[in-house]
Amino acid sequence: MNNTRLFKKSLLAVTITAATFASSQAVAAGFQLNAQSATGIGRAFAGDAVIADNASVMARNPAAMALFDKTSLSLGFETIITDIQVKDATYTSANGPQASNYDNAGGTSVAPNIHLIVPVNDKFAWGVNAYSNFGTSTDFGDDFVGAEYGGETDIMSMNIGLSGSYRLNDQWSFGAGLDVIYGKGTLKRSFSDTLYTGSIVDGTTGLLSALNGSEIVNIDGADGWGVGFNIGTVYELDENNRFGLSYRYSPEITAKDSQGQEITLPLPDMAEFSGYHRIDETKFAVHYSLQWVGWKAFDQIAFGGTLDAPASEYKWKNAGHVSIGGTYYLNNDWTLRTGYMYDIAAQDDLKSVSVPDSDRQWLSAGFTYHIDSASNVDFGFTYLIGEDVKNVEENYEVGGTTLSSISATTRADAILVGLQYSRSF
Repeated sequence: MNNTRLFKKSLLAVTITAATFASSQAVAAGFQLNAQSATGIGRAFAGDAVIADNASVMARNPAAMALFDKTSLSLGFETIITDIQVKDATYTSANGPQASNYDNAGGTSVAPNIHLIVPVNDKFAWGVNAYSNFGTSTDFGDDFVGAEYGGETDIMSMNIGLSGSYRLNDQWSFGAGLDVIYGKGTLKRSFSDTLYTGSIVDGTTGLLSALNGSEIVNIDGADGWGVGFNIGTVYELDENNRFGLSYRYSPEITAKDSQGQEITLPLPDMAEFSGYHRIDETKFAVHYSLQWVGWKAFDQIAFGGTLDAPASEYKWKNAGHVSIGGTYYLNNDWTLRTGYMYDIAAQDDLKSVSVPDSDRQWLSAGFTYHIDSASNVDFGFTYLIGEDVKNVEENYEVGGTTLSSISATTRADAILVGLQYSRSF
């Protein structure tokens, strides 16, 4: 049926736009994933571009590698448990309104990381690392009423970095790095089984009957590569007070699966300012960060290959977060930390049931246990609190006929847990 084929092309853009990287919204604004270190999780990433208490700092600011005088290794993982709820939801099609609540769309993801910093002399250092900036998974399941607004998304990314730093003098250090980003994902969408289940009356209901329960898109294991870079600087006022500033350029990634289906995803640039201040003659330090994320560059998703669909607009806004934290150096064995972050949503006027983006609050705590003078273990925990967001969405046939709509209140919360081992040589 020609009308069916034309409609699927237009709706394909809508459904992919609404759900790409869906559940990663439960971790940070947009589809950002903070998974560089367990230490950062324990302080809501406050001061992470300058504290330099282990090698993971190179993921936030390459210039901070100049603060190390020994070869340093950190490796660990982060577990992300998301809770996505759809409530007060009504799905409307030719069959009339139906309840469409759903409370189990989240999932659990694990993101590993490794960082190595090698000082060459008192001026130069280099480092390599691997971690994730973006990615997670969500599945609304076959029993979600209004399936074209949900579906399955499973995204994984890995950032492989090579960086160098140079210490100009006792106050200033500079750094730069190259990022090679690999992305892989699965995206599946189908029409609702209840799009239209009555007797065929006219052309519109005939079209609905033909589409009822049919597959819109099935992208399985699409992957691709991109290349970006990062630069940064550190200013040390004295041994107890320092500031860091960094900028990261992120590329577009074109992912392609075995069937030749392509999605081109623009990633946002990021800038971060951090400060660290240890109070004289005490065991306490305060630290903070202000991060800007250029989500406005995420203006559209382009489709190619066998997808044969028009590009889709997002119309997101630039966003970011502000965080503040404290560290208490209890004794030679234990270091305690805590932090708070306010994370601003990237979505503006256009919102989606499957993308529960909202302003978020991070409540974080963690500790370091020093095994000996050269090695330690870090643990970090964050409870991430989202806000209720009201959504209204409609899908259209070519020609403007409304085929279905959904209205709902969504909420996304999450728990982040990190564990990490660090050693100097």
